[in-house]
Amino acid sequence: MRAIILAAGKGTRLQSEKFNLPKVLRQLCGKPLIGHVLQNTSFIAPEDTAIVVGYMHEKVEEAIGGTYKYAMQTEQKGTGHAVLSAEEYFTEYDGDVIILFGDMPMFTQEIYKGVIQKHQDSGADLTILTAIADAPLPYGRIIRDADGKVSDIVEQKDATEEQKAIRELNVGIFVAKSRLLFEALHKIGNDNAQGEYYLTDVPKILIREGKTVDTHTIHDDVAIVGVNTVEDLEFCEKHMKERMAND
Repeated sequence: MRAIILAAGKGTRLQSEKFNLPKVLRQLCGKPLIGHVLQNTSFIAPEDTAIVVGYMHEKVEEAIGGTYKYAMQTEQKGTGHAVLSAEEYFTEYDGDVIILFGDMPMFTQEIYKGVIQKHQDSGADLTILTAIADAPLPYGRIIRDADGKVSDIVEQKDATEEQKAIRELNVGIFVAKSRLLFEALHKIGNDNAQGEYYLTDVPKILIREGKTVDTHTIHDDVAIVGVNTVEDLEFCEKHMKERMAND
């Protein structure tokens, strides 16, 4: 198992420029956001982990250190483009890869291992971590067909009012067969509200090509929160302190 961690963001809404830091180095309970992610994915070796960096990449690389691989995303063209930036480290690899985010510190090791186990047990080509959530979070919605199988993921900005009412969310974590992942990434376009290359187009491409796309679902309104705003950081700080007190 290998990992790709997306960590290229600037963090404008998080007001990170005031701290002269990139987004993933903002502190949460005395540790950078990405530090929590790396701690919870420590069962994957650093040399098998590619971190996609961009804004202030030197600071990120210096703070993390170790034997991690670093891939540069020079332009912010969306999550699909970010993952594709790491392709050079996967040309000789045909195993599974988990894609995750450096600004989502609340996912536990148990959740990461759960979606990986489901992927491996089912033999799927790609497995999506989904969440049934009560909180009105700005995530893509999972669209299922009459048989209950995933047929689409619609980003909130592109969703109809009816689709926005769906409570099953795509929280961004995918486990996929590496070769199929990168083949699909080369086929995605940017015909959407943001003009970006969405990682969420990969499952659609695989489904269209007859590949197997499965899901692993959690019920957790806290773990799935990404840190995009000051309010998000305060929310995660509160819940991380509670979690640490109970450990």
